[in-house]
Amino acid sequence: MFKLVALYKTPKDIAAFEKHYQEVHMPITLKIPKIKEVRVNRVFGSPMGKSDYYLQAEICFNSKEDFKEAMKTPEAAASGKDAMQFAGDILTVFFAEETK
Repeated sequence: MFKLVALYKTPKDIAAFEKHYQEVHMPITLKIPKIKEVRVNRVFGSPMGKSDYYLQAEICFNSKEDFKEAMKTPEAAASGKDAMQFAGDILTVFFAEETK
């Protein structure tokens, strides 16, 4: 499985972040074709106690080919643009391949 992983640091205004994430960003993101699954995790801590991170999202695709095709679409571009506008200063994005 191939994934786009988004890590968000704790936002200054959690309520505003949550509202935008749920009402604007996720509906845009869910329009990306070929998505198999979306996993969203709220971070509650680390082995050292408090974490700088607030949320982790995984956008999952069946194959590398599906992932590559999806990333070329206007829907993926719209999701990326929105993410940078509302959370660009707290966002890290990377691509990952799930292995066994």
